[in-house]
Amino acid sequence: MSPQPERQPRKPATILDVAAAAGVSRQTVTRAMNAMPGIKASTMERVLQAAHELGYAPSRFARGLVQGSEVSVGLAIPDLENPYFPAFASSVVEHATARGWHVVVDDFGHGGRTAMDAVERLAPQVDAIIGYVGEDADGAAHLMGRRPLVALDNAVQPACASIDFDYHHAAAEAIHYLRASGRRRIVYLDASGRGGLSNRAKAFQDVMSEVLGKIGSSVSREPTGHVVVAPRDSAAVAAHAAQELLLSRPDTDAIVVFNDLMAAGVLKGLTAAGLRVPADIAVVGMDGIPLGELLTPALTTLALDLREVGRTAVEVLAGLLAGDIELGGRAAHRIIRPTLRVRESA
Repeated sequence: MSPQPERQPRKPATILDVAAAAGVSRQTVTRAMNAMPGIKASTMERVLQAAHELGYAPSRFARGLVQGSEVSVGLAIPDLENPYFPAFASSVVEHATARGWHVVVDDFGHGGRTAMDAVERLAPQVDAIIGYVGEDADGAAHLMGRRPLVALDNAVQPACASIDFDYHHAAAEAIHYLRASGRRRIVYLDASGRGGLSNRAKAFQDVMSEVLGKIGSSVSREPTGHVVVAPRDSAAVAAHAAQELLLSRPDTDAIVVFNDLMAAGVLKGLTAAGLRVPADIAVVGMDGIPLGELLTPALTTLALDLREVGRTAVEVLAGLLAGDIELGGRAAHRIIRPTLRVRESA
């Protein structure tokens, strides 16, 4: 049998679809959906019936323009126990409330819930969503219909606005710094995800291949970039993974870690194993959360400016809501570069 063509998701119905089905103007649909005066009961019934049959749901933002209510924004967060996400959420709330917006937070990282579960919970309550929706970005955009969605940290440009991070640049910063410090056996400690290796780990592998390719004839004496995957992105799991790594690769002299929370666990695991950081082994985290400065030794990290991340997400969303930014345009997709912040651990 020949393969069946992939089924495309049905495009959400628009106000123009309802107007055409009911045989009225767009303005009449708006008046009917908002129960405004000056419209015949029979006309209102016809419009509401057409909307029901087409599955049309007007955005809360559009209703707010008519009724004068404030904008409500959903914030989908995968794990508020990781200090990165409260710092990011705080920035979003700060910049959203400065615009008079109301923010509804959904922490979906518990009980096996997914980003799509969070979007399904938030969608009936909000005009737009900002969130770490990952591989569910396209499905979430479809569910939101014409309401804006700003997805963060997505490898493939989704059918929505996005804020992405330049992990290739981050990996290059870390690897070149470590190699300049004499480190040659560099391992990346990744966190397990639904799609195999993370974007961060893939960037590490790519940069290591580029670096080794430039070495030329000495490449046979240079170790390749090895990746170890921990089952979860927690400090305790990372501590155990670091100790397991020492057993399988005792000559490792540097570890680049998926995030700062895991890096804190790596420091604990290495100390428990009797190793000195950075004398015996260097450690580099990623994210730049305040926790890194409080560790002993203080954590070298590839830092994101989380206030800038939150501000940029709100800025893009404001442009989408106002119609100043087109969904398919360049302004709807922003890239932020992490920067290497050298401290004591490397």
